[in-house]
Amino acid sequence: MNSRPYTAVLIVPTGIGAAIGGYAGDALPVARVLSQVCDRLITHPNVLNGAQLYWSQPNIFYVEGYGLDRFAAGEWGLRPVHRNRMGLILDAGIEPELRRRHLQAADATRATLGLQLTDSMVTDAPLEVEVRTSAAGASWGTLGNPDSLLRAAERLITHANAEAIAIVARFPDETGEALANYRHGCGVDPIAGAEAVISHLVVRQFRIPAAHAPALSPLPPDADVSPRAAAEELGYTFLPCVLVGLSRSPQFVLDRANSFTLEDIWCDGVDAAIVPETACGGSAILSLSQTRTQIITVRENLTQMHAPPQAIGISAVSVNSYLEAAGVLAAHRAGIDPQTLHPHLSSLHCLA
Repeated sequence: MNSRPYTAVLIVPTGIGAAIGGYAGDALPVARVLSQVCDRLITHPNVLNGAQLYWSQPNIFYVEGYGLDRFAAGEWGLRPVHRNRMGLILDAGIEPELRRRHLQAADATRATLGLQLTDSMVTDAPLEVEVRTSAAGASWGTLGNPDSLLRAAERLITHANAEAIAIVARFPDETGEALANYRHGCGVDPIAGAEAVISHLVVRQFRIPAAHAPALSPLPPDADVSPRAAAEELGYTFLPCVLVGLSRSPQFVLDRANSFTLEDIWCDGVDAAIVPETACGGSAILSLSQTRTQIITVRENLTQMHAPPQAIGISAVSVNSYLEAAGVLAAHRAGIDPQTLHPHLSSLHCLA
């Protein structure tokens, strides 16, 4: 039996057109499988958010991307919780009827799932989200009134004792070829990069869990929507999965000297990290590659990025699929060299 929990990190970066994890919760099956071959799986909202669909497991930890970067760098720890009190921020730019839909979704999670929300708050100015696409094909975005978002978050934290923040911002309604490609399963999520900017801002400022759900007008039906994008076609809101994720998102421990419980998780307790093979240039993987963590890259999860491990000096085990990655995790957890599972095993080399 292992002396400590076997811990893995699953990363599929946001807004880079990942073949798996670039759509609406389509990496959830991957997370569910990998969670069965480790004691703790740490991942982020892009993997677990599926609009009105979600899957909560006690050993899967929902950690916002900026917080995950700080964790991987050894600056913050993660403290598991039984429940978070959540505050809800609604963008003043959301139309009254659409705002009412989101408030009803929040109330529905309270009534049917028993989640604890403290209060909701409308920002004192529209957040004015703008979305962009880089020359490399990745999506990103800007926020016209970030101070309004921070004022709302601070009030929920100080006056409503919120321990996690859910944000709903009004996004521009997308049209045209980029949206059609995404809905048909062959494009980059046009809003994912801007979503990351919003949650990063709150986590960086207040150092508590946060995640974002976009407010958009419902799209007309399309008979050719890809199954990978179909979760976003189900209704008026993407909020339920965010609230479920934040309800048990671990709190951040900012000083290891104050890490007084054995349940706290630090980066030196991470055994393995799984990432698309062309997307190894992110902060978390670069940090974890400098530790004892085994990096596992997945070839068939193609992205718009061009950062394979060998190009940036990262030592990694390359596998074709997430099914193969699960096997490597199982072997690693058992202390077995994966090479010994092949029919041909070379003899030991003798050093001169």
